[in-house]
Amino acid sequence: MADLRGAPTLLLFGCASSAWTRQRLDDMTRLLRRHGDNLQGAALLAPRFDAERDPRNLNQLQAEHALTYPLALDADWVAWQQFGIESWPTLLLLDAHGQERQRVVGAGPVAELAELVQALLAETPEAPPKTKPAGNGKHNPLPDLPLSYPTAVVVAGSKLYLADTGHHRILECDLNGRILRQFGSGAYDFLDGGASVAAFRRPQGLALQRETLFVADTGNHALRRIDLRSGDVGTLCGNGDAPSQVGAATIDQPSGLQVSSSHLYVAMTGDNRICAYDLSNDVLETVAGSGYFAINDGNGMFAAFAQPTGLALRQDVLYVCDAAGSAIRAVYLRDQRVQTLVGQGPYDFGNIDGPRSIARLQWPRALALDPHDPLLWIADAGNDRICTLRLGGGVVSNHSMPQRLHNPGGVACGDDALWIADTGAHALLRLDGRDGTLRHVPVGE
Repeated sequence: MADLRGAPTLLLFGCASSAWTRQRLDDMTRLLRRHGDNLQGAALLAPRFDAERDPRNLNQLQAEHALTYPLALDADWVAWQQFGIESWPTLLLLDAHGQERQRVVGAGPVAELAELVQALLAETPEAPPKTKPAGNGKHNPLPDLPLSYPTAVVVAGSKLYLADTGHHRILECDLNGRILRQFGSGAYDFLDGGASVAAFRRPQGLALQRETLFVADTGNHALRRIDLRSGDVGTLCGNGDAPSQVGAATIDQPSGLQVSSSHLYVAMTGDNRICAYDLSNDVLETVAGSGYFAINDGNGMFAAFAQPTGLALRQDVLYVCDAAGSAIRAVYLRDQRVQTLVGQGPYDFGNIDGPRSIARLQWPRALALDPHDPLLWIADAGNDRICTLRLGGGVVSNHSMPQRLHNPGGVACGDDALWIADTGAHALLRLDGRDGTLRHVPVGE
């Protein structure tokens, strides 16, 4: 804390798995870029899940959000107690002497935060610039790898599409991992245009419909569209800056996608709702979810979700991976009825197989429907495993792997195989459905 004195500071208390914390990280980045050396920042992250005690989560946040300020893991909640923090995210505005001047709880509009920062800077006497530490300015820099925290995977025919989230781009590959095309320059930005010009911010969802690839551009709060014939990237909705109202719905950190002949279904992680974008009328509507952070069943707006991320669609049933709720849900689209298949509540998690009434998951991030059996494949990220949920009977089973996974964030079925985005290992894996062998797919190597 002594090193932060000398200039006003934004000090964030949050949680790595919290969508609202992630929004505040982006807000801080924007304000720090705007005010340069006159403002500094740092973040202290406490673990909600057991898996978040791994400090490698900080590296992932740093890459996905292109952060230049320091992060620290408050594994035992010591700093939280010292500062009297009660919920995440909580942002403290400290003056140049390290004294707290303002406390902002929750993830409100960045414009309101910007006004508070401006007022603090206006009353701060001008001081000589602080000496910057030697080096490249990056904290815990990652090695230059072909992939960086990949998430969503789509397999279609002889091609696969991959969200290379930490590199802020979308890849088109053959099934052996050879990169055929790259969409997005890799800049942490929001730009439409040709494949090499366009820019994304931590894209985390993909859905393919004929020659159109839809992208959940999570950090830009936008739904994007790639024309696979021309390679051009366009925006369906979203402003690239902050959560915004689009018709009767709010677009706030979209992640999981599924597409039907008429609608693009979206898991709105930041808004705790399931939405549908009408492809004919260009209208975004809410399908289910009140917006409250909870696990409640019911119809439409009477149901509640806890940071939904992954989606899978079969006929008129939309399966939902409710990440912060450690739950798997089903939305019956005909009447918008929501049913919990696995999970007991946002703060009840674990690693337990068996009937769905006793089974426990930990921060599941993605799912895929098996084309041959009534099974849901689940990327149970917090437990570093892949498991299955048998539909109908409702039994959860761990799928034994010949190697340990690291925070898997994406799964897809195709070519008689299960494709796994092993997010924390920066890798794509292929689990053969015929002989059960697991192999590394050398994307870009």
